Amino acid sequence: MSRTIRSIVGGDRSFDGARMFRSTNPARTDELVAEVRLSDERGFVAACRTARDAQRSWADVPAPVRGEVIANVGRLVHTNAERLARLIVQEVGKPLKEARGEVQELADTCAFFLGEGRRLYGQTVPSEMPDKQLFTFRDPVGVAAVITAGNFPVAVPSWYIVPALLCGNAVVWKPAEYAAACAEAVYELFAHAGVPSGVFNVVYAAGRETFTGLTDALEAGLVDKVGFTGSSEVGVRIGELCGRHLQSPCLELGGKNPMVVTEDADLGQAVEGALFSAFGTAGQRCTSLGTAIVHESVVSDFIRLFDEAARAAVIGDPTGDVLYGPMLDEKFAQSHEKHLEWIGAAHSLHGSSGIGRIGPDNPRAGLTGDAERGLYYHPVIVSGVRPGDALFDNETFGPLVGVTPYRSLDEAIELANAPGYGLSSSIYTVDPAKVFRFRRRIRAGMVSVNNSTSGAEAHLPFGGNGKSGNGSRQSGQWVLDQFTRWQAMNWDYSGRLQKAQMDVATVEPDLGYQLG
Repeated sequence: MSRTIRSIVGGDRSFDGARMFRSTNPARTDELVAEVRLSDERGFVAACRTARDAQRSWADVPAPVRGEVIANVGRLVHTNAERLARLIVQEVGKPLKEARGEVQELADTCAFFLGEGRRLYGQTVPSEMPDKQLFTFRDPVGVAAVITAGNFPVAVPSWYIVPALLCGNAVVWKPAEYAAACAEAVYELFAHAGVPSGVFNVVYAAGRETFTGLTDALEAGLVDKVGFTGSSEVGVRIGELCGRHLQSPCLELGGKNPMVVTEDADLGQAVEGALFSAFGTAGQRCTSLGTAIVHESVVSDFIRLFDEAARAAVIGDPTGDVLYGPMLDEKFAQSHEKHLEWIGAAHSLHGSSGIGRIGPDNPRAGLTGDAERGLYYHPVIVSGVRPGDALFDNETFGPLVGVTPYRSLDEAIELANAPGYGLSSSIYTVDPAKVFRFRRRIRAGMVSVNNSTSGAEAHLPFGGNGKSGNGSRQSGQWVLDQFTRWQAMNWDYSGRLQKAQMDVATVEPDLGYQLG
């Protein structure tokens, strides 16, 4: 049974937006999951103002106690894990096994950060003067506005929300409309864990209204940090907006993630990694494989094995054991179809019996879902792509991957860096020298060796460079720098004014001394 979902500001759901969004099951598009009342820019600003009013009291709660609240969230996630996973399957079409993994990632994030409440360390620093002490402190930034995509509807938001709350900030979260039911569930877990009303707020809004609301909230001094996961194009606009207010946003953007397969690689292992990297979540991850860059001596064998693996893969109903299910939402299906138009005469196709949407006129053997009701698409492997091809240069967010040959490792690294993204990367080899040469020269923020381009652990930094982000990092202790500001304090108890660099004692050395 579907339900109506509204924004939650200060614990109040009374705000009734004028526009309605229908969140449907992408595996059965005629099945309504939720009707979502969309707010406007005024609702977003109101949420930021509510957060501002609530933040100071939350910051006054001792950090170890805030950590206990995060621990409560983790306990509730474990209690509700299967329900939450099945909601992810229903609303965004992620296979059940992946959805369970995503819920575990939310639990892992809570497990890591609950202890950080006791480790928000500053330092006591020795002074250059007597009877004087120097200290550093981490303080919360204030109000964090968090805007996320829906391909990871519970895990990725937690990378922002959990550390932001732990550090004493208040949060206004704008989730993807097509994952609103998942967002509602996440809110309930945090609310029942003990997060006070007004400290965590959820606003459902379309992109235009969100950007206008964020602009107004920044102008009014109501937002101190922006976190955004989404496209590189929108990330550029948010970066420009925040820059006008001398703020540095936390941007986690798109990727054109390369996988280099060397001549000494285990091809079976490389194909297994490529299959998951390229087609897990129907290729709708920022860390999905964009181009497999394969040594010319093994590229034919790689393509043959990759083609066989993709053709044999089970695609369909996400409640079953499948490689991937439907596209997340109709808008991503439409975008994917435009990307398929980039396939040219110089390219060769592999991986399935067709391209585009699977249906009675474009069938795929072994499909387990209802092709007429679900947004199911063929896996597509395109060989012969080169720099300058739209397929090589751009993110394609769907079950579409390119293969490019190379001769030398230097050429492979040049090809890997060429599109200008820098999120994730992978190399398959048994040669440590190749591994470390690749690591030194690849511009990606993350490197995998003999592993998929996709996959994150809660205690490692996650983030990219170039078109993939502004160098900010999520997860692990590194994200604390996104949601705290360093404050330095000096305390002079000498009873007199001691001036730095001027009243410092000196030692007279004999620098002309030579051993006899």
